[in-house]
Amino acid sequence: MASTSDIRKGLCIRYNNDIYKIIEFLHVKPGKGPAFVRTKLKSVSTGKVLDNTFSAGHKIEDVRVETRSYQFLYAEGETYHFMNTEDYNQITLQESALDAPGLLKEGEIVKIMFNTEDSMPLSVDMPASVVLEITYTEPGVKGNTATNATKPAKVETGAEVNVPLFINEGDKIKIDTSSGSYMERVKE
Repeated sequence: MASTSDIRKGLCIRYNNDIYKIIEFLHVKPGKGPAFVRTKLKSVSTGKVLDNTFSAGHKIEDVRVETRSYQFLYAEGETYHFMNTEDYNQITLQESALDAPGLLKEGEIVKIMFNTEDSMPLSVDMPASVVLEITYTEPGVKGNTATNATKPAKVETGAEVNVPLFINEGDKIKIDTSSGSYMERVKE
């Protein structure tokens, strides 16, 4: 058993007969009344996100997890195939287990969390950012960097990202996987 002081991003807990992963949390100490922890929980089985508030000192049941490196092989409809980088065993996961499936490129290395009790995969942790090539966007406009205007662009995985006006087809860009937003252009 853990308490609310042990809450951190990525912690897996058992709550309402399901396993949830904490995506966001905030310790709140109001001027009047007891402290509490406001959390955003994501179900690892359904992918549904819910907001919950725990009072300070509340006991929570944490789930022991183990993280292993896997390489993304390919997607087949809603099923994603991964290979363990150490023993080459393959596993398949449903699209709901992934946070940003549209940004996952073949050959990408990800971390997969497993429940140590029954070795069931819980969630896939993407790298903080990915570098992808632009496959289609409207032509770039030179010198148009002063405004913060953006345009839609399609990347090599098929996902659509809003990029600044000076980005062209063939450019490689860095994308933040947690928000799915453009970070910077990558020069090679």
